[in-house]
Amino acid sequence: MKYLIVGLGNIGPEYELTRHNVGFLTMDRLADKQRVEWKSDRLAFTSHFKYKSRQIYLIKPTTYMNLCGKAVNYWMKELNIPKENILVIVDDVALPFGSLRMRGKGSAAGHNGLKNIEAICGGQDYPRLRFGIGDDFPKGKQVEYVLGRWSQKEIDELPIFMDKAIEMILSFCTVGINMTMTQFND
Repeated sequence: MKYLIVGLGNIGPEYELTRHNVGFLTMDRLADKQRVEWKSDRLAFTSHFKYKSRQIYLIKPTTYMNLCGKAVNYWMKELNIPKENILVIVDDVALPFGSLRMRGKGSAAGHNGLKNIEAICGGQDYPRLRFGIGDDFPKGKQVEYVLGRWSQKEIDELPIFMDKAIEMILSFCTVGINMTMTQFND
């Protein structure tokens, strides 16, 4: 069985520790825990490891968030992985900071990365893990908040939530989405 885990984010040092890059941060932590390295490849940084007889491929698209569907579509086809075995890790302002929710499908809810994946990969029927970043911003300041850096309190707590996200990712790859949602969704 093969799985494609996609962490969404933007490349470049100016985005590295922003809320919008929580997908990249989670992928980096997972790669560290599995002791695998990233390599620059077509449209993405890629890595891969075996876990309980599963082949797990990780990508961090280098296309920037708004065009990440190109990378997802390319690697899905290149690795011959069906949509139901893809999991997209995405930031979500509609969830409180640290809240994690896995879904088998759903709307983009205004997220440009998810909109692009839907447009290029054909629809909303792919699994995603929504990582809550909170909504502590004044009206009209969502972009600044999402592209802003984490507070020190958030930085201190982030590893706990990323570790739970990693547990959910590995559960998704071994016992499936339904059991994972039942066990882990907030």
